[in-house]
Amino acid sequence: MRSKARQAVKAVLAGGALESAAVQDFAATLRADFRFAPLNALLLIAIYVAGLVVFLQVYSFSPTAVLLFMGSGLAMALILRITQVWEFAVIGGAADCLLGYMYLRPDSEIFLLAAIVGLIIAPSFQIAYQWERAVVLRFGKFQALRKPGIFFIVPVVDKVARFVDQRVRVTDFSAETTLTSDTVPVNVDAIAFWMVWDAQKAVLEVEQFEDAVILSAQTALRNAIGKNDLANLLSERDRLGREIQHVLDEKTNGWGITTQAVEIRDIIIPKDLEDAMSRQAQAERERQSRIILGTAETEIAEKFARASAHYINNPVALHLRAMNMVYEGLRQKGSMIIVPSSAVETMGLGALGGLTAFGRDIPAKDEPAEVTTGE
Repeated sequence: MRSKARQAVKAVLAGGALESAAVQDFAATLRADFRFAPLNALLLIAIYVAGLVVFLQVYSFSPTAVLLFMGSGLAMALILRITQVWEFAVIGGAADCLLGYMYLRPDSEIFLLAAIVGLIIAPSFQIAYQWERAVVLRFGKFQALRKPGIFFIVPVVDKVARFVDQRVRVTDFSAETTLTSDTVPVNVDAIAFWMVWDAQKAVLEVEQFEDAVILSAQTALRNAIGKNDLANLLSERDRLGREIQHVLDEKTNGWGITTQAVEIRDIIIPKDLEDAMSRQAQAERERQSRIILGTAETEIAEKFARASAHYINNPVALHLRAMNMVYEGLRQKGSMIIVPSSAVETMGLGALGGLTAFGRDIPAKDEPAEVTTGE
């Protein structure tokens, strides 16, 4: 039960977070007239509370008046938080004034004044964050570009067309099943780093500049893929990204948007082609290894040929070299060396073996070893 309750609480919190994010996103679109932030809600409720205090000072205490003032303030703050358009401020304010007049007549003038002042003043104070610029329209025409901080708009007459984020943005885009110049279908994923440097142009020149940037980037990517073969796509990603960035920047610069960089993240080719390329790479490596081995054999043969030139007229040197090779072989324990009979006769290995065996005879225990030398 506790786990289910925790899951339910997490779901509610997640839903609230998503709803808040959706409200913030809506405030940045062209459909909103203003941004009704927590500061605006606090200001609206404070005006209703001030009206309630004045009402209780003038007239006697009434639970109906308290509920009407506080309930109206909270309800109007919630409605404006969700809608963020002047229409609901006017319609909701008129309905609220009508409701207050019906319940508090004939002593309803303070409530009406608080409702009207709150619904006019609260949405008029707007806040732009440090990384934002606010595009303000008056009677549908461009009025000003507001900088970060608090600014005031004329109720009903002014409209914040959009709060434009001027930070660097990262947008991913892709081109699916696009043919290269050598007719190979590929899927390419890329990312673009771009920013709005002129908020006025971005809002007034193009309807949805985010979608325009993404679609333009996809088109530029497809064109770049069609102009290059698969080998260039795989080996020259940086060059391809620079080409796309140049084409995209030329198109978006007139909208007050600059593209700083485009990076190719992944290039996916068909599985059959990938296997064929793998086999081709293995065959190429095998060919290179055989070439290297053949080159090594040629170099070794050349070295032996040069060495033979030193031994051909010097039999003593050849004899010493052969004896040295046999000696190096005998040094290893348990080794066996097979040499041609001609080499045995040339180097006198038979006599050498006899002398070696004779030298290994162990003298008797009580007899001293005898060493014979001959002249």
